[in-house]
Amino acid sequence: MKTKVNGIAALPPVLVSPEAERSEAERSDAERSRASGETKTPPDPEVLAKAQRRQFTADYKRRILALADATKESGGIGALLRSEGLYSSHLTHWRQQRDRGLTPRQRGPKSKRDPLFDEVRKLKQENGHLTQRLARAELIIDVQKKVSSLLGISLATIGNDESNS
Repeated sequence: MKTKVNGIAALPPVLVSPEAERSEAERSDAERSRASGETKTPPDPEVLAKAQRRQFTADYKRRILALADATKESGGIGALLRSEGLYSSHLTHWRQQRDRGLTPRQRGPKSKRDPLFDEVRKLKQENGHLTQRLARAELIIDVQKKVSSLLGISLATIGNDESNS
């Protein structure tokens, strides 16, 4: 028997049990025909309920963060995480939340309406009204200029006379 094949040590021969060489049907027949004393309990086909996400209160998060921040010894944070069943990513996210005030994010669908929409609409409406008033004022000024030119009255002198009296 060769000890090396192509420069690689030869593997020892594998011993195969006689049951392994049987076909699939023969193996299943053999399992079914076992003596009644050797019966296996079949696995439970019941589907387990979906696992629920853990939810941590703000007080719990603050307490764990305080313990983690107070830990001075090497490996202390790891021991804390193991004892509480937490991950280091929990601490990272909770620290970010703490910096933002530990307020939970708003859940549910986002509002499709822009919060500035009402203010923009109101400002556009006010702008339209002011544009109309400006147009009327300019029209009145033009009429006053024409009337003063027809009557031969200088508008500049009227303004000066009123201020002198």
